Amino acid sequence: MNELSQQIAQLIQESRQGTLRQINFVMVHTYYEIGRCIVTFLQNGRERADYGSHLLSVVSTDLTKLLGRGYSQDNLENMRRFYLAYSISETVSRKLDENESALQKALDQPIFSLSWSHYLFLMRVDNLQERRFYEIEAAQNNWSLRELRRNFDTSLYERLALSRDKDGVRALAERGQIIEQPQDLLKEPYILEFLGLDEKSRYSEKKLEAAIINKIEYFLLELGKGFTFVARQHRITFDEEHFWVDLVFYNRILRRFVLIDLKIGKLTPQDLGQMQLYVNYYDRYVKLDEEEKTIGIVLCKSKNQTMVEITLPTDNDQIFAQKYQTIIPSKEEFIHVLNASI
Repeated sequence: MNELSQQIAQLIQESRQGTLRQINFVMVHTYYEIGRCIVTFLQNGRERADYGSHLLSVVSTDLTKLLGRGYSQDNLENMRRFYLAYSISETVSRKLDENESALQKALDQPIFSLSWSHYLFLMRVDNLQERRFYEIEAAQNNWSLRELRRNFDTSLYERLALSRDKDGVRALAERGQIIEQPQDLLKEPYILEFLGLDEKSRYSEKKLEAAIINKIEYFLLELGKGFTFVARQHRITFDEEHFWVDLVFYNRILRRFVLIDLKIGKLTPQDLGQMQLYVNYYDRYVKLDEEEKTIGIVLCKSKNQTMVEITLPTDNDQIFAQKYQTIIPSKEEFIHVLNASI
């Protein structure tokens, strides 16, 4: 295929993708309006509300005869629930979203930027702030439905919220995850269920590292925004001594190297000191002058938080000890911890 053909083919493909996106947006808005019609009609009289289920069955039959498939009673019920979920939360959402246009507010219409499948999942999230967070993140990061489900199932919102005060938790719902300082990158714990390592199984740090490399795409998604993979077992040499950094990443948003050391046992002060050595080396010999200071994260199975705080400087913003798990804990567990911490 010559260059001109490639350019034309690319234009056509981009046009098709844009058309599909527009069709999807129109479809979601249409479903919202169908839901509004159903709710308004049923609420106009007590007698109508009493036979709502039968009414949807009749409407489903009529629409299927007129328009074909896609208007089953279950689908109409989902549209009704969709309208209720987003009309109730609209006042909250408007307050959270400073970028919404005046025209959009005047039209009394929510802005939908995801697929219908995404909203079928999101409208079942009862916590409005949590729902808003996942909606923003899914749109900004172009999450597939599978990625959205995985981040919800691994309690991403709760894990990020655990390291924030009440204002920080509120900001998650207002703007999603904003990366402005090293602490904004952190999660507690990191969930590595995709490695296929049972929580009770015995494995070495070398095996853990190999599993991460084999699933590096998934690991990058778990790390979060702006990460690129640089190296594994990067050798540091001085005075004829060799040291190896397990994993090296770079965060494009913070413009910093991020070094990760893996520990399968309980964290020790020596582990933190070793990471300090790695970070100092990168700051002095690897990073460019225009880049920010290096971040070091020790991923461990368990830690004594008091020991970590005593070992590290009080003004520390470079070295962090974070736990990881190889199974997905219950969402209720995270919610309980979150409620106890804010």
